[in-house]
Amino acid sequence: MPRVPLLSGTKLVLANAPDDAVVLRPPRPEGSSVEVTAAVRDALRFPLEGDGIEALARRGMRATIVVEPPVLPIPTAHADPRRLAVTAVVDELERLGIPTGYQTFLVAGGLGRRMAQRDLDTLVTPELARRFHGNVVVHDVEDPDLVTVADGSRPPLRVNRALVDTDLVVVVTAAETVLHGGPAALLAAAGADAARASGAYSLLETTASQGWYLALTLERALGERAPLLGVSLVLKHPELSGALRGYPYDEAAADRLARSPFRFAYAVLPEAMRRGIILQSLHADYAVATAIGGPPSVAHAEALLRAVEQRQASIAEPLDTVVMGIPAATPYLPRERPNPLLSAYLGLGLGLRLWRDAFPVVEGGTAILVGRFDRHFAHPTQQPYRTFFHATARGGRDPRVLAEAERAAAADPRAIAGYREGRTVHPLLPFRDWNGCQPALGRLGNVLVAGTADATAVRQLGFVPVHGIGAALDMARGQGHTRIGFVLSPPYFPIRVG
Repeated sequence: MPRVPLLSGTKLVLANAPDDAVVLRPPRPEGSSVEVTAAVRDALRFPLEGDGIEALARRGMRATIVVEPPVLPIPTAHADPRRLAVTAVVDELERLGIPTGYQTFLVAGGLGRRMAQRDLDTLVTPELARRFHGNVVVHDVEDPDLVTVADGSRPPLRVNRALVDTDLVVVVTAAETVLHGGPAALLAAAGADAARASGAYSLLETTASQGWYLALTLERALGERAPLLGVSLVLKHPELSGALRGYPYDEAAADRLARSPFRFAYAVLPEAMRRGIILQSLHADYAVATAIGGPPSVAHAEALLRAVEQRQASIAEPLDTVVMGIPAATPYLPRERPNPLLSAYLGLGLGLRLWRDAFPVVEGGTAILVGRFDRHFAHPTQQPYRTFFHATARGGRDPRVLAEAERAAAADPRAIAGYREGRTVHPLLPFRDWNGCQPALGRLGNVLVAGTADATAVRQLGFVPVHGIGAALDMARGQGHTRIGFVLSPPYFPIRVG
């Protein structure tokens, strides 16, 4: 009976897998990597479609560079290549006669916590931070000065003024999902109602994605006002450092972790010490396979297809049961200990939405999430999640109760002020995260949480608490499930079915 190592929070959990289990791991990152600056420069000059930057940029123009906080992928990169990509864009604009004083950085964070001034240096290289003389705008979805650019859209699309009062817009992102990067970055610079409506059934397919549809509508509306150019990076699967080197794509690394005697000593360390060790070990190096330029939607769609081809794992048919660990860090910045809703979102709303062609679990199948799911809410950053949990405690997961709670949260002046001051996430974000879990929950019969530290919190979300992975697998087999798969992560990777 093989033992499969799963990273769950700050622990390395060994699962006794059936002999015929399907172990899903991403392919080893192979092939040559590009030099980011040169690749971005070529992408700007020779886009996949439309005019290049030399035809769009003119001396004396004003330019807005749209960037996203690097929330995906998890874990965070030691040196995120997006920083070099931004520098390359700034250099190209300067070469064409647009000095940094005429450039504006727009940090499009959507409903996430607004980045503080001290955090902005993480988006650019230190050299660029020293010489940049333009404006830096951290988007506020509640800004009363948002400009309406598409009245006929539902919801109406209101955007940051930096996207309107400019002569050129350049979007610099990495190809992660249909809701992260490319035109989605423009949507993350819109109002709260548009950001809340940005959903998707699969994070890798544009079909049935309201978020992709809204992003395209916004891109077309902005394109009527000023030229838009996008650069999307294709990131390879990361190389983890330290004891996790080679995990999860290297089978030998997984065997080494499973046999290591140090895991016993690590397991008895206090939680706070383990958290410091695991978060440091989970830093990663991300190489860039290529960079693609063009209209933001065109460049992003092509880059996303290439990223999926490079990082995907394939299975012939859907699984009866899937087992996956929950990372130790939140899917938003700053990286913190996830509360129960964020733990559910990491597994169901992120990990189980990264599929193409078909959902990876059969209708009525089982998902086993390995995590603590304890009611720990980092203060003040995660205060809106506490509000969500209070609502589910009173009325369960009744959609009408949650809708009423969402309306109350959106109108809470203290919660809105906390977001606008950069102390916490927007009060609508927990409801959007829960909505992101629904595509998986609509297909699954059961969600079992193995190794939970808070059975009450698990039941409050409608899941089943189980003592450990072995007991959870026994319950799944009791339902007649024979095709069991284990997802080795983080980070989560695309799964193609069929």
